[in-house]
Amino acid sequence: MTASLEQLRRCHFAVDLGAARTRVYVKGAGLVVDQPSVAAVNTRTGALIAVGELAEKMTGRTPHYIRVVRPVSGGTVVDIEMAQRMLRHLLGEKVRRALRRKPRLRAAACTPHDADPLARRATVETLVGLGARRVELVDTLIAAAVGCGLPVEQPEATMVLVCGAAATQVAVLSLGSIVTAARIPVGGEAVDHAIVQHLRHAHELMLPSQSVRPLQLALSSNGLTPRGPASTEIHGRDVATGLARSVRVDTAAVRNAIQTPLTAVLDGIGRVLRDCPPDLVADLADRGIMMVGGSALLPGFDQMLRQATGMPVHIAERPDVCAVQGLGTMLEGRIEPLALDPRDPRDT
Repeated sequence: MTASLEQLRRCHFAVDLGAARTRVYVKGAGLVVDQPSVAAVNTRTGALIAVGELAEKMTGRTPHYIRVVRPVSGGTVVDIEMAQRMLRHLLGEKVRRALRRKPRLRAAACTPHDADPLARRATVETLVGLGARRVELVDTLIAAAVGCGLPVEQPEATMVLVCGAAATQVAVLSLGSIVTAARIPVGGEAVDHAIVQHLRHAHELMLPSQSVRPLQLALSSNGLTPRGPASTEIHGRDVATGLARSVRVDTAAVRNAIQTPLTAVLDGIGRVLRDCPPDLVADLADRGIMMVGGSALLPGFDQMLRQATGMPVHIAERPDVCAVQGLGTMLEGRIEPLALDPRDPRDT
């Protein structure tokens, strides 16, 4: 944990800047923002037209002078100024006014595992621009583990798999720290891209970038498992004619198309287990893997991991908000460090 629990208890709000969604937790108020990390800008005037869900609906539907931007990529802020403007609008005047009343405003933020110094600095500068006098950084893996209720402060192994939009992070935790971890540059977007490419090459069909996720169109019910539906109907645009067309797609072929990105995740889990001490691996055989993150809801993904690893696999109750809820738990002081109880020398 980059910041200590005592430092986090002094923070007033926490931010989880994700590639797909931005979430803000305010101490005493709970989760106040849960919106897509998207902003729409008028390139003629520089004015911010929309943020969040409204801006996401504009993707692929705007005239040439309106640009839809994503200031966060892979959990890293790539446009500090736009990220600050987006956060200001998402928070709203009422919340920002309440935060400004704090004498020394402190903030906490999630950072991806092994984030480089430039990425960490970009996150800090983004929150400093919102008025924070001090910013505490917490590894996303630890925040997510705390948010889904894992006993990270105990001397027991817990394995968490953070399935993000741009990357997947996996780690074994014990005594409040990361024992071994890996970051795989494959996430929900890679799975969606694999489905889009399959439909383009096999059926000459282009899917719309908006309305519904390609993944939700192509997979339903049991999804990745063979017990899922044999076929499903997909609506899109013909590559050659440009006209609207519908095709019936064999879901078995879709499952084969997404095996490549998911295999990379399995390789990352195997690499972490190989680097883990044997005593902790023995704990994991009973406790299993906890899946968090929006892409953890991919239908059948947990069953695929269960079959490949032979370990129990669980999905958190609300996997998409575990990281920011974990930060909120630390801010509110609801997690206690492991208390050592040394024996009295007179008892020996």
